[in-house]
Amino acid sequence: MSTVPIFRPPTAIERIFNRVFGFLVGRGLGFSYNYLLQVKGRKSGKTYSMPVNLLELDGKRFLVAPRGRTQWVRNAEAAGEVTLRKGSVRQRFRLRPLPDADKPAILKAYLDRFKKEVQRYFPVAAGSPVESFRELVESYPAFELIAV
Repeated sequence: MSTVPIFRPPTAIERIFNRVFGFLVGRGLGFSYNYLLQVKGRKSGKTYSMPVNLLELDGKRFLVAPRGRTQWVRNAEAAGEVTLRKGSVRQRFRLRPLPDADKPAILKAYLDRFKKEVQRYFPVAAGSPVESFRELVESYPAFELIAV
């Protein structure tokens, strides 16, 4: 069983950075894998936005929550879909939660690809073998995105 917390809240500085970076990504700036994720709140119905790193692997798209069961994860699970935005381009996706058996390979690929941004949220080092991620699957929600 993993000792990783279920949710790792952002620091005040990380919250400010996410707002500023989210604004820039929403305007079309950032790397090719940066998107502004938009999801409807499960209680308020309000649309919430946050920057995310989209993992593209073998022609499929994946979202991983390196902080665990965040608000965006809970809202996305309740809504069943999300919108990814970059500049004026918006795409809607249904979510397919990944089964635990599929997560180790995706978590490894995500950490290896976005090491600089997310290493601090993982108790294993980027480049570790896929087996190192087996005990972490419950702590990291991951979804395949299916275009609507």
